[in-house]
Amino acid sequence: MPADYLDWLRREGRIVIVGASLAGLRAAETLRAEGFAGELTLIGDEPYEPYDRPPLSKAVLLGKADPLHTELPRRREIDAKWRLGVPASALDMTAKRVRLADGDEVEYDRLLIATGVRARPWPKEAEAQLDGVFVVRTRGDAAALYRRLKAGPRRVLIIGAGFAGSEIASACREMGLAVTVAERAGGPLVGALGGVIGSVSAELYHENGVDLRTGVMVTGLEGDSVGRVKAAHLSDGSVVETDLVVVSLGSMRNTEWLTGSGLGAGPRGIACDAGCRAFDFRGIVTDDIFVAGDVARSPHALFGYQFLSLEHWGNAVAQAEIAAHNMISPSSDRRPHLWVPAFWSSQFRVNIKSVGVPPMGEQIMITQGSLAERRFVGVYGFQGRIIAAVSFDNTRWLEFYQREIERGAPFPVEYPTVDRRPEGRQPVPADFPDPSLPTHGPTVTLSGYSPTDRQLVFTPAH
Repeated sequence: MPADYLDWLRREGRIVIVGASLAGLRAAETLRAEGFAGELTLIGDEPYEPYDRPPLSKAVLLGKADPLHTELPRRREIDAKWRLGVPASALDMTAKRVRLADGDEVEYDRLLIATGVRARPWPKEAEAQLDGVFVVRTRGDAAALYRRLKAGPRRVLIIGAGFAGSEIASACREMGLAVTVAERAGGPLVGALGGVIGSVSAELYHENGVDLRTGVMVTGLEGDSVGRVKAAHLSDGSVVETDLVVVSLGSMRNTEWLTGSGLGAGPRGIACDAGCRAFDFRGIVTDDIFVAGDVARSPHALFGYQFLSLEHWGNAVAQAEIAAHNMISPSSDRRPHLWVPAFWSSQFRVNIKSVGVPPMGEQIMITQGSLAERRFVGVYGFQGRIIAAVSFDNTRWLEFYQREIERGAPFPVEYPTVDRRPEGRQPVPADFPDPSLPTHGPTVTLSGYSPTDRQLVFTPAH
């Protein structure tokens, strides 16, 4: 790319960021920090400036944080035009314009798409509209659910036992509410961490008084004569009487507005290269459209160049910074996005953290601690190398295992530090569900060609 064009772009060019949440904000800050002095516009579908989402299923529901005051801290002034409360509705790649839902158009020289995801709604629209049926994604969602929980429902039904569903169940039990959780898989968290860890999570559910129903689906929600939810019907024929339902069926990537644009976008996200440049529908990389955050699908060198979609807070920040840097840099100065996935959750007074990509794991080996004590580290292996690790109340080992992932360390683990308890001697199948079957809310979607095994591996995001 000509140096004089980049100089002009830095001084006078127009950069538009579609998505005014975590990734969009951090990208804008990085652009300004690295010298971009041109026109900067952020477009967001919500009427609020960027706020933090993880507290919505944790601290907010416990009354420890105000849902209307979880703004993200600002690292620096960004001197941007904010177009909030009006979503993008179309993209014209040829004319370099983003069309908004109100009919207005915003022109760009460089575009960053960071539209993220939204909560997957209950699929039966009439039932989803019943009073007492909730999803949790926005601060408005969390505020409305908090008010209803404080009012003391007779029983809360949570559909889906992924990370968000588990955190909400934990919060409800901490409030003293009766809780039933329905999960179509064999246990909680199995889509994200596998059946071995799912069994441990199920024990936590039972010990904390949650009525956990696994291997079942909710087939319908029933309302009363005035439109309030009163019961749920399950696939095993049972009926759960409830006056509050939380639908936690994972997320949907916000790509519909790109239909017909020519960009390589679909239900699994927007494909991009390691430098965050978007592909068009022919698989040809663009040089003026970049992608970051939950909506992106990018290849990762540490994981066999598998295309990963990561719904992780840290990934959104790291990828946004890389994308912003590359947008205003010559090819020789661009950097790849190589952040090692990391995730954390707090539920039933247990801290769960992971590094790497657990759903790629074929086997798991408990290397420190004990499953029975709920204080352990499990290491996942894929084709003879360490691919991920998860800890329950035992985070001090994760930095070590992250370095092992980065260097492609062999699996099974063979160092002297490995506990020699019976459960730590041999790896066992990680017991992930069949990738062709849907599970609730994984934090990682594997969606592309892996040269290490020459197979296509798909993990649905619902």
